[in-house]
This record gives sequence, structure tokens and C-alpha cells, in this order.
Amino acid sequence: MTQAPTPAQVAAAMLANDAVAHDLSMQLLAVGCGSAELTMTIEPRMTNGVGTAHGGYIFTLADTAFAYACNSSNQFAVAADCSIQFLRPAHSGSVLRAVASEVVLVGRTGIYDVLVTDAASGETIATFRGKSARITGTHLPQ
Repeated sequence: MTQAPTPAQVAAAMLANDAVAHDLSMQLLAVGCGSAELTMTIEPRMTNGVGTAHGGYIFTLADTAFAYACNSSNQFAVAADCSIQFLRPAHSGSVLRAVASEVVLVGRTGIYDVLVTDAASGETIATFRGKSARITGTHLPQ
């Protein structure tokens, strides 16, 4: 009997094909069953017209952490709904940390919370909630 892939093995397979995470220089720090932690440095190209981090980049970091958390069991899962609350601005040079955790998984549906903080100060930048839907397929053979 073959042993099921670990969350770390699944995350490595996902990361190998994650063009967005690579393009934005995201770092996958940890992944567990239903959880993930990533960082991303805000670069000057990621700022908006008022000089702060564009919300789309913060959302992308949170959404990526959500994706790694909800796919950690090796079952394909996609976003069915997401929302974000921006609480503080981030600036060029800031390292943001996104920590995703599973709140509940019932059948094919999961709810995950992601906390985005400034890695240096610990201040909360944004909170994110995602609803996932499991679909057919796996990242690695079972």
C-alpha cells in the first residue's frame, strides 16, 4: 500500500508550477494539514498612486496562502468565494507574512482564514476569508 503524499510534498508540487508565486518572489515557509505560511516583499512596482502597496498584491499573497492550505491534503481545491479586509497600509520594502488556517472542512467545502501581517512589526495588514470547493484531481498520485 502506497503512503499518501505529505502536505510538504503536495506544496512542493504546487510551487513547481506556481508562476505567480515565482513572479512575485513569494517564499513558502511552512505547510501543514490545512495550513500554510508564506512571505512576500513589497517591491516598488507593487505600489499604487498613493505610494502604498496595491491591494491586489496583498490579496494575491493571501489567496496564495489560502490555496496552499486548502490543497494540502492532495485533493484539488479551488476558490469559491473570497473576501479581504484591509486594515493598515504596507509600503515598499515591507515583508508581508500570510498565515492561512482551516476553520472547517465539510464534504467538498472548506473555510479558511488568512492573517496578513508586517513580518517586522507584527502589525495586522489585512484579514482574508476564503471558501474552497474540492474538485476532481490530485496534485500527486495517491
